[in-house]
Amino acid sequence: MRKEVLYSLKGIYREDFEIEGYRFGGGEQAACIVGAMRGNEVQQLYICSQLIKILKELEAHGAIAHNKEILVIPSANRYSMNIEKRFWPVDNSDINRMFPGDVQGDTTKQIAAAIFESSKGYSYGIQFASFYMPGDFIPHVRMMETGYQNASLANLFGLQYVLIRKPKPMDTVTLNYNWQMNGTNAFSIYTNSTDMIDDKSARQAVSSVLRFLTRMGILKYNNHSGYIASVINECDLTAVKTYDAGFYKRLKEPGDPVFHGETIARVLDPCEGTVKSEIVAQTDGIVFFAHTAPMVMGNEVVYKIIRRMHE
Repeated sequence: MRKEVLYSLKGIYREDFEIEGYRFGGGEQAACIVGAMRGNEVQQLYICSQLIKILKELEAHGAIAHNKEILVIPSANRYSMNIEKRFWPVDNSDINRMFPGDVQGDTTKQIAAAIFESSKGYSYGIQFASFYMPGDFIPHVRMMETGYQNASLANLFGLQYVLIRKPKPMDTVTLNYNWQMNGTNAFSIYTNSTDMIDDKSARQAVSSVLRFLTRMGILKYNNHSGYIASVINECDLTAVKTYDAGFYKRLKEPGDPVFHGETIARVLDPCEGTVKSEIVAQTDGIVFFAHTAPMVMGNEVVYKIIRRMHE
């Protein structure tokens, strides 16, 4: 393992800001893995730490294939993480909306440029990402439909689902999109948590990456085969919204089956504690995403359900 500083910014009132990369093996740029880009992505940083630990052991035992290099960038935003703030603390900008970056631009654009310059050219790019809404997912691989996506490769992670979504204009400035536009097969992995460590789904994410790297001939590693993934499109998901604002009591977890008309959550009056409204499933299916915050606004998405295939 070789640890190096990929980007450094002089700190005036605190330590220098640095982005560190961990390189394993050498030769052909095989896979780049990126963790936390936002300050609340504790789970994503934790997954990378566990992955680095295992890769270090595997390298010591000669398990990295000849002429293959793996680069892991565990964190791109320690300043925000230190003060528990999601976005860059100075101007509240999102690093993952700054790609491919600009070495002469604002700080977050410089950071994005450094990450992109270090990670482009790799055959495979894997990012541990988080969602813009607070909630839990069934662990899955997510890809953008750019014309360069490859669902067959995404199946090799062995997670239950591969989700393909059409990119929106704001997605064109993400790392995943720019990886794809520059010839890297890009995958985003989502787990059950963001700002808290969920060890079970973290282990599942680590295993999925090791499984993928093994199947692509980058690692020599024995792992169980995982799932045969179901490929779904974002349009296959039914969004369930609230009617009222108040305290939110969810009754279903990701992966739970639901049935049309079933009560899956309640919204309580924040002052009187009475039930203001019940949220019911609008379709038979499986819970893919479930809101986690203790309070909700009216007309807010709290569930995304995979519809039954016969509907």
